[in-house]
Amino acid sequence: MLLWLTLTILWSTTCWADQMYGNGGGTYFSSSIDNKNDISGIRVSISPIGIFRSIQLKYGSAWSQIYGVSGGSAQEFILQPDEYIIGLVGSHRVYLRYLVVYTNLGRWAPFGQVSGRSFTVYPDEPGMVLTGLFGQTQLLGITGIGFKWDYPLAEPESIQQSTN
Repeated sequence: MLLWLTLTILWSTTCWADQMYGNGGGTYFSSSIDNKNDISGIRVSISPIGIFRSIQLKYGSAWSQIYGVSGGSAQEFILQPDEYIIGLVGSHRVYLRYLVVYTNLGRWAPFGQVSGRSFTVYPDEPGMVLTGLFGQTQLLGITGIGFKWDYPLAEPESIQQSTN
């Protein structure tokens, strides 16, 4: 029984604590799992020397809290209705330096400049989309980032129309 309980806890921890990209270190952050809307935008602030200072997600019409540190030049990418983030490519050295967001509508948005070790991230199962993120931050910016995947909360408009 104890072995079963231990394996269950490890399995659920593994599923929740997906891989983080970057060296990590510092203060942990995580977007809320209580969002009532799908992601509708992403905002990244980058320092003059190319370090990701902070990142924010937009859920419906409201922006999440800022994950990271203040300052830098902000860039944002707003999603269209029924558009979801389905993959990302990025790179890091000591800090996150580059991120490209890819959507189900074939659009993409680059943030920062390629520098350091590259990574590619996408969900394990078809139909899953980006629903949140987590990571670590230090004095100058984001040292590591990870991504949460799940199925969209809202039914795409095309599905809603076909059932009427």
